[in-house]
Amino acid sequence: MRRSVIGGAKRTTTTTCLFLLNHAHHRSLLPPLHHRLDSSSSCDSPPPPPPLLPPLLPTCRTPVLKCEYAVRGEIVILAQRLQEELKAKPGSLPFDEILYCNIGNPQSLGQLPITFFREVLALCDHPAILDKAEAQGLFSADSIKRAWQILDQIPGRATGAYSHSQGIKGLRDTIAAGIEARDGFPANPNDLFLTDGASPAVHMMMQLLIGSEKDGLLCPIPQYPLYSASIALHGGSLVPYYLDEETGWGLEVSELKKQLKEARSKGITVKALVVINPGNPTGQVLAEENQRAIVEFCKQEGLVLLADEVYQENVYVPEKKFHSFKKVARSMGYGDNDLCLVSFQSVSKGYHGECGKRGGYMEVTGFSPEVREQIYKLASVNLCSNISGQILASLVMSPPKVGDESYESYSAEKDGILKSLARRAKTLEDAFKSLEGITCNKAEGAMYLFPRIKLPEKAIKAAEAAKTAPDLFYCRRLLNATGVVVVPGSGFGQVPGTWHFRCTILPQEDKIPAIVSRLTAFHKSFMDEYRN
Repeated sequence: MRRSVIGGAKRTTTTTCLFLLNHAHHRSLLPPLHHRLDSSSSCDSPPPPPPLLPPLLPTCRTPVLKCEYAVRGEIVILAQRLQEELKAKPGSLPFDEILYCNIGNPQSLGQLPITFFREVLALCDHPAILDKAEAQGLFSADSIKRAWQILDQIPGRATGAYSHSQGIKGLRDTIAAGIEARDGFPANPNDLFLTDGASPAVHMMMQLLIGSEKDGLLCPIPQYPLYSASIALHGGSLVPYYLDEETGWGLEVSELKKQLKEARSKGITVKALVVINPGNPTGQVLAEENQRAIVEFCKQEGLVLLADEVYQENVYVPEKKFHSFKKVARSMGYGDNDLCLVSFQSVSKGYHGECGKRGGYMEVTGFSPEVREQIYKLASVNLCSNISGQILASLVMSPPKVGDESYESYSAEKDGILKSLARRAKTLEDAFKSLEGITCNKAEGAMYLFPRIKLPEKAIKAAEAAKTAPDLFYCRRLLNATGVVVVPGSGFGQVPGTWHFRCTILPQEDKIPAIVSRLTAFHKSFMDEYRN
C-alpha cells in the first residue's frame, strides 16, 4: 500500500512538474520539457540545464534587420548606460549629468503641459469629479464645460472604451472645424483618421502604398528616420532627394525630377513624395511659392503627397509662416479629383509636447472610395487609437478662445514656450557657428539644429580604424567626455562626404549654457587632438 501511494505521488508530482515547466516553456520559449524529462524525473531533483536555443536572428525577416532608428540608437543606449553608472557611482565620470539633446521629447526635459489640456483630460477620465462641488474651485469653468461636451460625444461617456476605428465622430468634427479655421477651406471629418501619434499613420500609408521592393517613395535627405525605417520594414525602396544645405536646406523641384527619372530608369515605381515641413532634422520652413511648385510636381507626375506637418506650431522667424499643403493645393484650385494628399499632425510636438499621450491624426483627401475602404480596414485592424490622445488632438485644434476663462493663462503658457524655444534655438545656433569647422543653418522652425562639421583627416582615419562613421565617432567622443547626447547625421542621411549631427533645442533654458560650454571645450580639445 505504501509503495503504491509513493508511486502515485511520484507520478502526480512528475505530471505537475511537467505541466508547470511546459507552461514556463510557453512563457519563456524554452524547449518542451517532455523532451528533457524521463519517467524517473521529479521536482525533487532539478532537470538538467536546457540545451542552448538556436539563435533567433537568422529567422528574422530581412526588412526588420535593415530597419534602423538613429534617434534611439547606439548613442542613446550608451547614454543610458552612463546614466546608470552615474546613479550607482556618483562622481565616477567627468560630468555630473546626462544632457539629452537627441529626441523631440519636450516634457522629459522639463517642459510643463498646458494646464487647460490637462484639466479637460482629468475631468474626462474621471467624470465623477464633475458632480462634486469642489470641481468649481479646482477647475476653470471652460475646462468643465469642454469636458461635458466631449463626454457627451463618447459612447457610454467612457474613455476606457473602444471608439470608432477612425476616432470619435464628435472629436473628428472638432478637428475638422479647426483645420477649416486654419486653412480657410472646408474639411470633412470623414477624411480624418485619429491615430496614436503621427507614426502609426505613416506606417498605415506605407502598408497601403508598398507592395514590393519595386515600389518607391521620394524622401528628403536628411530625413526623419521614421520614413527610412518604415519603408524598409514594409519592403519598399527609399528614393532620396537631397535638400540644398547652401540655400538653407531648400527643396528644389529640379532635384525631385532628377531623382524621379533615375528611379524610374531602374524599374522602380515611385508612388509618393514625402515632404517634412517644418523640417526634421533640418529646421527649415518652406516658402508658399516653393510649396506650390511641389504640389504642381505631384499633380503632373501622379504622386501621392505625404505631408508631415507635425511642427506646424513651431515657427520662430517672423519672415516665415506655416501653410498646410492642403491649403496651398486648394488655393491653386486643386480638389479631390486632382491630387491625393495625406497630412500628418501630432500632439507630441508644437508647444504642447504631449509625446506620451500618443495622439495624432491624418487627413486623407483625393483617394477613391475603393482605396478609402482599404485605409479604413487598416485602421480597423488596430481597433482604434487611445481615447486620451483623441481628446488631446481635438483640444490642440480647438484651444480656448478669446472670452474663455482659460484663454489668458493658455496664451501665456503657449507664448512662453514658443518664445523660449526661439531663444534656445538662437543661442545654440550662435554657439555652433563660433566653433572651428562647424557651419549651421538657422532653425526657422521645428525643434532641431543640424550643424555640419568638417572633421580633420586624422579624425576620419581614427573613425575608420574604429570601424565606425566619422560623425558617430565624434558624437560618441562628445558623449563620453561631456554627457551631451546628440545624434550623428548618418542616422538621417546626408550628402556623401559631409558630416553632421542633430541637436534638439529642447533642454530648458537654464541647461543651455552648460551644453554650450561643454560642447565648446570638447570641440576645441577634439580638433587639437586630430589637427592635421
